Amino acid sequence: MSTDAQSGDMDSPWKEALERYFEAFMEFFFPEAYAGIDWTRGYEFLDKELQQVVRDAESGRRHVDKLAKVWRNDGEEAWVLAHVEVQSNPERGFPKRMYQYNYRLFDRYDRPVASFAVLADGRAGWRPTRYGYELWGCTVGLEFPVVKLLDYESRWLELEQSANPFAVLVRGHLKARETRRNPEERLKWKWTLVRELYERGYAKEDILNLFRFLDWLMALPDELERRFDELLAEYEEEKKMPYVTSIERLGIQRGIQQGMVRDAQESVVDILEARFQRVPRAMVRMIRGIEDAPALKALRRRAAVVGSPKELEGDLSEYASG
Repeated sequence: MSTDAQSGDMDSPWKEALERYFEAFMEFFFPEAYAGIDWTRGYEFLDKELQQVVRDAESGRRHVDKLAKVWRNDGEEAWVLAHVEVQSNPERGFPKRMYQYNYRLFDRYDRPVASFAVLADGRAGWRPTRYGYELWGCTVGLEFPVVKLLDYESRWLELEQSANPFAVLVRGHLKARETRRNPEERLKWKWTLVRELYERGYAKEDILNLFRFLDWLMALPDELERRFDELLAEYEEEKKMPYVTSIERLGIQRGIQQGMVRDAQESVVDILEARFQRVPRAMVRMIRGIEDAPALKALRRRAAVVGSPKELEGDLSEYASG
């Protein structure tokens, strides 16, 4: 997987990490909310409920948004809406979208909703924390907690000392951004972070999960990827810890690529459904049958500007036949 492909899909590892380690996510980024949740009662992701709201909110791009039902320590039921923004550039309409999602969820399901955001862009000054307006004495709005990943650059020692999975993910994310134009330096940091997974005593399953996230975030050119594989193979043989075998690594890489293709397919479908509500099933099947990443990227751009789904039929026929 090339570094160019990786840079456009940094949301995928965040999405999977959020699903696998939701409790750790809340503990690491939003400790006040974490302390107010009764984790002994578990939690439940409400993807269908969130999807209904997302379809109602017109949007030309995708985001890593998760909605979870949790129980408060006082016994009341509450919903947590977690937005993880991994776009490379700040989005002007983001605060409004936070507000829209929050009030639409409350209006539709009559449940208290807490919204949180993690901003992973590279502009230090972009820190939206509220959306609202005032008219003739009537004030409406939403204030929401925000975490800025760039702030952790000055808290590196804290990240190194934390055993929370998201400390690893944040370090990988920051170094992936920092080394975009320096693949040799990226190789160095990728190896440092992966080696630490073994040295910290994580369980095998966690090592494999975190390895996959780092592999996703810190993709290397093929030559350096092979060098990394050699380092990993030598290290595992030396430590007698054959966790990420060559076969497992191939499976991980294929899984990453397949995941990226699935995300790209669903991105096109989501944009069309958000803009036009109803999309012909035959068209959805055609979109989900296209596995070429550049073609899906082009379709996503077209889906954001066409006047109707029918206008996309010619492009679909071309890419499907190709």
